[in-house]
Amino acid sequence: MKKGPVIAWSLFDFANSAFTTIIVTFVFATYFAEGVAVDANTGGAQWSLAMGLAGLIIAVVSPVMGAIADQTGRRKPWLAGVSVVCVVATALLWFVRPDAADVPLALTCVVIATVGFEVGLLFYNAMLPSVAPPSILGRISGWGWALGYLGGLISLVVALFVFVQAEPAPFGLDKGSAEHVRATALLVAVWFAIFALPIFFTVKEDGAGGVPLTAAIGRGLRQLIATFKNARAHGNTLRYLVAAMIYSDGVHTVFALGGVYAAVVFGMELADVIVLGIALNVTAGLGAFAFAWIDDRIGSKRTISIALVALIITTIGVLAAPTAMLFWIAALIMSTFFGPVQAASRTLMARLSPPEMRGEMFGLFSLSGKVTAFAGPALVGTIALAADSYRIGMAVVPVFLIVGLWILRGVRENMGSE
Repeated sequence: MKKGPVIAWSLFDFANSAFTTIIVTFVFATYFAEGVAVDANTGGAQWSLAMGLAGLIIAVVSPVMGAIADQTGRRKPWLAGVSVVCVVATALLWFVRPDAADVPLALTCVVIATVGFEVGLLFYNAMLPSVAPPSILGRISGWGWALGYLGGLISLVVALFVFVQAEPAPFGLDKGSAEHVRATALLVAVWFAIFALPIFFTVKEDGAGGVPLTAAIGRGLRQLIATFKNARAHGNTLRYLVAAMIYSDGVHTVFALGGVYAAVVFGMELADVIVLGIALNVTAGLGAFAFAWIDDRIGSKRTISIALVALIITTIGVLAAPTAMLFWIAALIMSTFFGPVQAASRTLMARLSPPEMRGEMFGLFSLSGKVTAFAGPALVGTIALAADSYRIGMAVVPVFLIVGLWILRGVRENMGSE
């Protein structure tokens, strides 16, 4: 195993984590709900529905793009293209003023950026077997997630102390028009662009030399259709994909709406939400790092199952917490198991995927995480509006986790390479 490609591959997690932590979960989501929308409850619901729309788009395009990438034999150009989309759309969030008239602009940019981010993950994840041998897939995947949480932690610290709480605001930014908060979108765009570069220069692709793009589109679509027609031949993998589809929806819903939940339910100010995000990234990173060895020792399926049980218990604790202090305690414990679920899920997919179908399988993996991903945030938003309670809306999360865990029981894991 060469260290250079492993580090470069892992740095992409470090790069893109700034988007999920600052834009999707903690800073910009809170700013939108409290400062842009007409009121916090409406803003939280609108954000939830936007995340749902993004999930629906991702569910449609991911498996198709993955299958086409398998045929071309190249994933880095696709990864570069969708990463640019994410970076540009994120940078445009700078223009979202604290004015309800900018709600459409904010949601449009967030949906486009989220689609670019998530589609990029299918190409990035499919490159994992290119940098790590089968015996330590879990370790490398876990290290990537841990480094990602470190990136989220550092970027949040920069956002908090350099922009949000700085007195006076840096670079002549006008706090009256929330420029010090809006500038965090530019921070994310620059952060993502810089730290993503190593993967494109260091990691070699194992499938270069495929068919041209025009032929690849037709072949990729036929391959995808054949996979669905011959579902029984991939029954074990498809069962896992269904399980991942459901429990990932619960995990992604927490990521997408956690900051908004803290702001709406407990009235946390933006700075407090950022501090919460910093603390959660510390515990999540430690969990991902620690479970990386456990994954290779006991298997990805068992690691996922243990983490899901812990998530179910702690998520219920978060939703039932009557005070901000108890919410903090439950949330810190809960976040410890985010990384293990995500890292081990990626590892299990790599172990179950035939080498010649990795792009397609990771496209389906992305599909499994997004085909109902619109359902989680959309249900939260719909229920929250109907019940006028964001806490009640978020109660759908543990249901997704429980159902996903139950389906996962029947999946057979192959600990060797396939």
